[in-house]
Amino acid sequence: MKLVLVAALALLVVAFKPMADKPVVDKTEAQKAYLFLNKVRANIGPYIKELKLPADIKINSKPLAWNDTLARVAETKALDMATRNYFGHVDAEGNGMNFYINKAGYKLKEYQLKTKRQNSYESISAGQEDGEAVVRDLIIDVWDTNLGHRKHLLGMDGWASTTDIGIGFVRGTDKNEYTTYVSILIATH
Repeated sequence: MKLVLVAALALLVVAFKPMADKPVVDKTEAQKAYLFLNKVRANIGPYIKELKLPADIKINSKPLAWNDTLARVAETKALDMATRNYFGHVDAEGNGMNFYINKAGYKLKEYQLKTKRQNSYESISAGQEDGEAVVRDLIIDVWDTNLGHRKHLLGMDGWASTTDIGIGFVRGTDKNEYTTYVSILIATH
């Protein structure tokens, strides 16, 4: 009996380990999100019911290529959201993702930089425990009546020409509103 009690207490300690003092980038979950998204894009059929998609949905099935520049920008954004405890496409300085993508060397067209608040390439999520759950939620896209996140991730409509992806997945602290913050950038030069 004593051994069972000790084992149960050990499991509780592991299950409820304290969160880090500061937000932490989780590259493993970012990669899982990337691989899962490409898996869905490659063969949407098995996911139609689960992701609440129309049976006749037309998506871009071409795989997205991981881009280190976009990944660094996405990580920085997700880390900023967790560090400053906000959730949005525009930061406190009024800068949107087009500004940061271009500043990092992933050059955008002039019309995409007319205002510093512009965001043409980011989908964000908060509170999901893993990368696959992030992708699922953004594809289901209950927050956007225009289904902008779904279209962005699946290369629909105006997103058919996007080819590159970078994902930042950050685990927050117990002081954060959300347990995780995620930025997904899908773009093309």
